[in-house]
Amino acid sequence: MPPKDRSFLTRVRQALPTLHPAERRLGDFVCDFPGELASYSAQELAALAHVSKATVSRFVQRLGYDNYEEARRHARAEKQTGSRLFLTTSVDASGEQSVAAHSAQAIANLEATFLAITDSQANDAAAAILAARKIWVMGFRASAPFAAYLQWQLTQVVENIVAIPGAGQTLGEHLVSVAPEDLVIVFGLRRRVARIGLILDQVQKSGARLLYITDEGESFLPSATWHLRCQTLAPGPLFSHVSVMAVCHLLATRCIERAASAGRIRLRGIEAINDALEEL
Repeated sequence: MPPKDRSFLTRVRQALPTLHPAERRLGDFVCDFPGELASYSAQELAALAHVSKATVSRFVQRLGYDNYEEARRHARAEKQTGSRLFLTTSVDASGEQSVAAHSAQAIANLEATFLAITDSQANDAAAAILAARKIWVMGFRASAPFAAYLQWQLTQVVENIVAIPGAGQTLGEHLVSVAPEDLVIVFGLRRRVARIGLILDQVQKSGARLLYITDEGESFLPSATWHLRCQTLAPGPLFSHVSVMAVCHLLATRCIERAASAGRIRLRGIEAINDALEEL
């Protein structure tokens, strides 16, 4: 692959075996905390990695960049992909984050997420879920367990709902059947798969309504009927998905509430069969 086509981190990793000791120390530091290069000047990075500014200059040239600023622009662009490597700093890694810090951030995420969701939006989305001919739920990577969870919860009151794709299946085998009377729920949490844009385009072509659930880093999607953005900031190297689970709970609960007597009849039937089969 030509140097210009390689990602920033790929360049660093491939260069590591050929670097001199000081450059290698800088390379190891950048691999662990690439966001530092995106955020700091060459002199500041040199101080953080305990090398000279001249070492930083030689390092970026070995990576194929004309100068430090070109390397920093590339790192900044890669930072926008949502990799937690780029969001973690050497200061974060210097000690454990307290339980209180995790709790405070989770509460702040919940408040910010729900401030952006109105009762009208929740009611309209729930009504659409209950009225749709069929519900299709999908998510990949970190989004996959949330898609499966929401599908499982909505099954309590929604008969025709499926999480796609199943094992050994392709999306085409499902998306070919999506109709304008349907509702598609897509979880698009960082880091999103490369083909998410193509999937969303296909949903739009189907004419079905789209409920898009993402993190706060995703721009609002005009083609989505509802786009709910969840705050995912967290201490340490991982995203927090507390607010995503809370949004799933909100949607499932609102659907059960609005399903009223029909929903209660289905719930009673499920419980009766579970008892008869002695499954629980």
